[in-house]
Amino acid sequence: MSTTLAIALAQLNASVGDLGANAAAILAARAQAPAADLIVTPELSVIGYPPEDLVLKPALVAAAAHHIEQLAAATADGGPALLVGAPLAENGKLHNAMFLLDAGKIAGITRKHDLPNYGTFDEKRVFSAGPLPGPLAFRGTRIGVPVCEDMWSADVTECLAETGAELLIVPNGSPYEVGKDDRRLGLAVARVTETGLPLVYLNRVGGQDELVFDGASFVLNADRTLALQMPDWDEQIAITNWTRHGFNHNWACEQGSLAAQDEDPADIYHAMLLGLRDYVNRNRFPGVILGLSGGIDSALSAAVAVDALGADRVWCVMMPSPYTSADSLEDAAECARLLGVRLDTVGIQPAMAAFTDMLAPLFAGKAPDTTEENIQSRIRGLSLMALSNKFGPMLLTTGNKSEMSVGYATIYGDMAGGFSVLKDVYKTTVFKLCEWRNRNHPRLSIGPKGPVMPQRVIDKPPTAELRDNQKDADSLPPYDILDRILMALVENEHSASDLIAQGLDPAMVTRIERLLYIAEYKRRQAPPGVKIGKRNFGRDRRYPITNAFRTA
Repeated sequence: MSTTLAIALAQLNASVGDLGANAAAILAARAQAPAADLIVTPELSVIGYPPEDLVLKPALVAAAAHHIEQLAAATADGGPALLVGAPLAENGKLHNAMFLLDAGKIAGITRKHDLPNYGTFDEKRVFSAGPLPGPLAFRGTRIGVPVCEDMWSADVTECLAETGAELLIVPNGSPYEVGKDDRRLGLAVARVTETGLPLVYLNRVGGQDELVFDGASFVLNADRTLALQMPDWDEQIAITNWTRHGFNHNWACEQGSLAAQDEDPADIYHAMLLGLRDYVNRNRFPGVILGLSGGIDSALSAAVAVDALGADRVWCVMMPSPYTSADSLEDAAECARLLGVRLDTVGIQPAMAAFTDMLAPLFAGKAPDTTEENIQSRIRGLSLMALSNKFGPMLLTTGNKSEMSVGYATIYGDMAGGFSVLKDVYKTTVFKLCEWRNRNHPRLSIGPKGPVMPQRVIDKPPTAELRDNQKDADSLPPYDILDRILMALVENEHSASDLIAQGLDPAMVTRIERLLYIAEYKRRQAPPGVKIGKRNFGRDRRYPITNAFRTA
């Protein structure tokens, strides 16, 4: 019976589909901890998580099996064993599996039992559930390996404890979500309390399309004390040292470092930063381009882009119209100066005049309305896309969740682009993030220190500047009220009647609910963006476009 154990936790940023690079990263982690007994990697670490329907390709599953064989062969040198995640094709079924590789061979396999099928997850679409697992025998101890969702209820860990597990290791692909750290820790504490076993929680980091993974891995001893807390957002290898203690020879982890976790809104900012960085880099864009209007949304989007990619990879364009104020011109220029980015100006008045002349015969007798406002937005979108096509940077859109909720955006105009960092960020949070960024330098940032926008950008009333003296408040409730309504309707699925019962104006609530529903067709055509809350538009919230249901 072994009395000590060294387990290295590899909090990695795997790239979906890049099996060679992922396998190389696993071997590099092994090389960094040559004295460890076991290197643990996150869920599906060989192919990246989540693979979605890519995992249905037999060629990918075969390639994963090949890399598992190569990784197993690497352990024949007598060094650390590996616990890695990959798909397993078995008896006509496909499993989300963890492979224990030791002494040059596959020493054990466990299959994920509880497949999540809610929110961003649809694993039942591509995987089959494994049976309730037993522990894996490893160098004189028995390790239970519940995989991610297997920890969220008691069944799997209870079965592992009853069949002799002495230690729980939980590999994860758990996406970031506001407030999720406390939920994870609470669930881990519950599993430790129920089983009496120590628990290792290992999560991946990095961006994958709309999801971003925050890491924040940790270890709990059997007495529920926190023995290790790894940082959020960073790739890191942490070595944990374990010793058997007491009459029952139970495993306990020596006290390790306890990294501080991001608080609100630093966590949201880092999620946007890392999500954008990995999206741009892994899709091989040379950088990004965006319209810098002098408003708060574009200022924040530009700041996140510079922090993620560096000023030399961010190109800003000011596109004034006759309705653009002098303040907006000054504020855009000052944002660009503070961020150190290139700023060009492309006036859209000639194109506006051309469209007016071109459409005059058909528009005769019709008063100007939102049609002309939308034309301005589409001219800007067309101009930015032309620059994107000609020079290669991805167009970054700048709309926020409050606007997208109620359709306060122009399809094929300001919605045009490849990615949106503010897609899941309500307007009130935009203000909070801007104030925070002006006072703080994000830990992951490669952008400048100090303020990144003039205070006037934050203080002035929001406006699209598509007509004289236009303000968002002309057609929308104040954002603190609007966001309260939207968070209830979107995040919590409350009804309009619930909000009216709380004393909110019935006409306003009913109108906002109607706008939310009829804007669904726009959101279906919006670019992807980083998931922040529990119900983002896209993977989480899948509403019909054609929908006559109302709740008040």
